[in-house]
Amino acid sequence: MADLSPMMRQYFEIKEQNPDTLLFFRLGDFYEMFFEDAKLASKELELTLTGRDCGQEERAPMCGVPFHSAESYIARLVAKGYKVAICEQVEDPAIAKGLVKRAVIRVITPGTVMESSMLDESRNNFICSLFSGENSAGICFADISTGELRATELAGGSAQELEAQVKNELARFCPREILLNPQALALTGLAKFIKDKLSASLECIPEEETRGAGKVLENHFAPALDELDISERPLVVSAVGCLLIYLKKTQRTGLERLNSIEMYFGSQFMGLDLSARRNLELLETMRTKSKRGSLLWVLDKTKTAMGKRLIRVWIERPLLNPAQILRRQNAVEELTLDGMFRESITEQLTGIHDLERLMTRIVYGTANARELRSLCGALSRLPALKQLLDGMRSNLLQDLRQKIDPLEDVCALIEEAIVDEPPFSIREGGMIRPGYHEELDAFRTDMGSGKEYIARLEAEEREKTGIPKLKIGYNRVFGYYIEVSNSYRDKVPEGYIRKQTLTNCERFITPDLKQLEGRILGAQEKSVQLEGQLFETVRTQVAEQLSRVQMTASAVAQLDVLISFAAVSVANGYHRPEVNLGGKILLKESRHPVVEQLLDGAPFVPNDVELDRNENRVAIITGPNMAGKSTYMRQIALIVLMAQIGCFVPAETAEIGIVDSIFTRVGASDDMASGQSTFMVEMTEVAEILKNATSHSLLVLDEIGRGTSTFDGMSIARAVLEHVADKRSLGAKALFATHYHELTVLEDLVSGVKNYNIAVKKRGDDITFLRRIVRGGADDSFGIEVAKLAGVPNKVVTRAKQVLHELEHGQPVTAAKGSAKHVPAEPEGQMALVSPKESELVTRLKQLDVNTLTPIECMNTLFELCRMVQD
Repeated sequence: MADLSPMMRQYFEIKEQNPDTLLFFRLGDFYEMFFEDAKLASKELELTLTGRDCGQEERAPMCGVPFHSAESYIARLVAKGYKVAICEQVEDPAIAKGLVKRAVIRVITPGTVMESSMLDESRNNFICSLFSGENSAGICFADISTGELRATELAGGSAQELEAQVKNELARFCPREILLNPQALALTGLAKFIKDKLSASLECIPEEETRGAGKVLENHFAPALDELDISERPLVVSAVGCLLIYLKKTQRTGLERLNSIEMYFGSQFMGLDLSARRNLELLETMRTKSKRGSLLWVLDKTKTAMGKRLIRVWIERPLLNPAQILRRQNAVEELTLDGMFRESITEQLTGIHDLERLMTRIVYGTANARELRSLCGALSRLPALKQLLDGMRSNLLQDLRQKIDPLEDVCALIEEAIVDEPPFSIREGGMIRPGYHEELDAFRTDMGSGKEYIARLEAEEREKTGIPKLKIGYNRVFGYYIEVSNSYRDKVPEGYIRKQTLTNCERFITPDLKQLEGRILGAQEKSVQLEGQLFETVRTQVAEQLSRVQMTASAVAQLDVLISFAAVSVANGYHRPEVNLGGKILLKESRHPVVEQLLDGAPFVPNDVELDRNENRVAIITGPNMAGKSTYMRQIALIVLMAQIGCFVPAETAEIGIVDSIFTRVGASDDMASGQSTFMVEMTEVAEILKNATSHSLLVLDEIGRGTSTFDGMSIARAVLEHVADKRSLGAKALFATHYHELTVLEDLVSGVKNYNIAVKKRGDDITFLRRIVRGGADDSFGIEVAKLAGVPNKVVTRAKQVLHELEHGQPVTAAKGSAKHVPAEPEGQMALVSPKESELVTRLKQLDVNTLTPIECMNTLFELCRMVQD
């Protein structure tokens, strides 16, 4: 250290205080990195590694990025899980004595990103704090970019059950960064789950750092803390308090943005575990992880970033209180009645920027003048939006109207102070509108008149000295100077002070010139400095209105989601369901909300549903694969969920008894990494369902027992079905799809079980799926016919039929021709699979586009095809 230059000593002192970060060290217009940080950054960001003299024999490895474009580089590093410490110059270099003071003003981590360029506006960016005890855990999630903070307490009868609950909560919020105490690491599969499923960065909080959590929490939220149900929950106190400590350490300022805690409990919302959310494809599809093909894709027509985030929350947290659901339904119904009214509201919503994240940057002091103008543009739409809600009858819309604050004073302040198109940087000036501040206007007058003053002085000096080509110039080294060519050197007055001699001329200064220079340059410097102060004042005044903006943003988000529900309901022909506590699920002509949108105009075959707590508790659904059993079961679950978030549903009529949880067991994939087979995954999920389901739950069970031998699988499936149907053990409403036709006898043996099947039309060896659910069990699985439809070669299909015939008649299965042991295979001839006439017919059929034919053309074409076959 003794051999290092003063600047490098400063660098190492700051680096030692931030050892686990990449230090962006501000030098002029660049953020520089040195030594190991430089090597790492050059590799990750593909930057050229250079060097800098540091006082030692070897140059210090160095790389850097321009400060005005640093966000994109920081975003790449944070996305890879790195922490970036921003070290700024904290004093003006112009007035600094010696080395400019520098300090870390903020540490950017995956969970503390606030920059809009690094965030997806449609989803939250959560940081999580998890504190585990013996059989319970406190967990909280914060999005500092929006000011949201939610916390809950989880309790499990065993470590395994607690771990399942923790994983489910983590999967619901998908945090980018997770803080946890050492005890949480005792949950054996947690760290692997976080790494593999969430790709979140993980940090263990030492025990000694948790001791002051309660005091920090009390100081931050007092006196409102008494109103929260948190003081008697020590693990929740530790989780929230340690999160605040961590944010204080990384963000330094702006924690007043987190001004409230939402305590939530499982009893408030429908239970949806990780498996249910994945299988029902609520937010993304299972295969491609894309929004298209999910329920969110169908329902999300929101226009604001706040609305896009809120609709995700509503979909994942269906309500259990019929009164709350009714409030949303009434609002949606009123919004469906007038298309022109909906369009007017949608038009106003379209221009409202992200109020929540704009206010966060303003509170943290990182917003520039352009972001203040964006806020002003959003606020300017609020008065008209509030006025449009005048006369609304539903209670929820009336409440939202009351909560929308027009914020006209805030908008007027920004409009009066900030120019329409301010520069990006707040250090360059040019942000404050002329006429806003008298002293600033005076400085600008001096700056604007500078050229005029110089021209006037230049003319005076020419006349006074008699030097016709005398001119006044400027450079950064000398400032303003008088330049005289060598041919007029003898006419230079004695009062001129020589500053520089060039080949063809000499340069001088005078007291009058230096005085004018001080006035002009001083005015520019003072102008920029004063603008910065005025801007800070305006930004602070806007930040003080946080609670008003926050309440308005929440109301706008809710209105946006309700408008989206109304628009989708009208466009897709949804109807209002009756939601009650009766325990029934009665649907007429119900449709799958997602599948029908993917059919590109083709008709979707609707079906009825009848489930209740008595004679129709369990529906056993049989029928071939590809016929629509899974689609039918999923559509019922999705319709129930849609009803309980307050949306209308794709059914002609619907009565939905409140469902406390939806559980799904649909398909399974081998978990090779953990050594779990398909069957083990299936049985683990079934065990969790039977352990957590209640008589008010809805179970979607698809092909239970298929992962093992036929008799084992059938036995397990029957035992599960009997347990679910029996009121003494569970008595839940369930949809049970199976290929074990032997289970259909349970309709006569177990109370509450009814058989259904997918109607199939068979003509010879060909089958047609009618997609209709009808009473009774299926008499055939049509497996071979489905294989044929899927394109299995005719030779294989024919052999399968032969084997099936022998099995059904109790005959031993004979070996296929040419496959018996020690029998030489017969040479295959060049027999055509289809005749030339059949090939011509197939070609003609492939070329047909039925959608473009008129009825008479269809009849003529059919007649022609029949004649081709008969000839």
